[in-house]
Amino acid sequence: MGSYVISDIHGCYDELIRMLEKINLEDSDTLICAGDYVDKGPKNAEVLEWIMNVPPNVILLRGNHDEDFAQNIEAMRIISYKMDLDRDSLQDMKTLYQSMKKLAKKDASVKFDRCETVYELIESGYTFSRLCAWADRIKNMPYLYETKVSGRKCIVVHAGYIRRLDTPELKTRYSSREEFYMNARGDGFTDGGIMHGMVVAGHTPTIKEEEFAYNDGWVFRRYDEERDFLFYDIDCGCWMRYTGKKNARLACFRLEDEKTFYV
Repeated sequence: MGSYVISDIHGCYDELIRMLEKINLEDSDTLICAGDYVDKGPKNAEVLEWIMNVPPNVILLRGNHDEDFAQNIEAMRIISYKMDLDRDSLQDMKTLYQSMKKLAKKDASVKFDRCETVYELIESGYTFSRLCAWADRIKNMPYLYETKVSGRKCIVVHAGYIRRLDTPELKTRYSSREEFYMNARGDGFTDGGIMHGMVVAGHTPTIKEEEFAYNDGWVFRRYDEERDFLFYDIDCGCWMRYTGKKNARLACFRLEDEKTFYV
């Protein structure tokens, strides 16, 4: 009976299935997915269908890309009512999409489908009703998962965990704790964390040399002795293999013995 964590699948459906085969997930095991199911990779629709049909021992958390996807669909849903469009008409949805893109170009504060996943799905023939179902599934996902490992508190979250935003700098950077959970970078370790505990997160690819968690595409581990706090970043940039990065991987981390699996 093991507890496994995967993060930042980003449309890499084939790698996800290979990983599930590699760890041989049993009904008695728990799989925690730490968000970012969509964008950047080649099979977003397949991953979105997968999250709709996971068994009870798979826990799905929310990432920033998932949040963006759900917000994109919600914005389209509101505008579709105003334009009196048929949500099951592919042509109407293409018209709606182009209207949203034009609005985003006119107003820099409007961020819409930056990775063009919504465009890809509509062009592939998925109805807006299906997109709404995926978005609704995402909106019901929690931000974090808490458990105990060998008596130590462990939190699995997309980017980082913090009890409260207690400095002016943090309050300027993040509007809420939930935003920190989804968007923290190095401050997930320096400002966040838990005394005598462990945080397992993703979000920051360990394949990027300029990042705090750089580790040449392997899982990043750092320990704060003063706080007795252990931080893991398991986003090994799997989607980047489709941009030619040979050291891009999908990682899976087992909490009980801190063993890592790669595909």
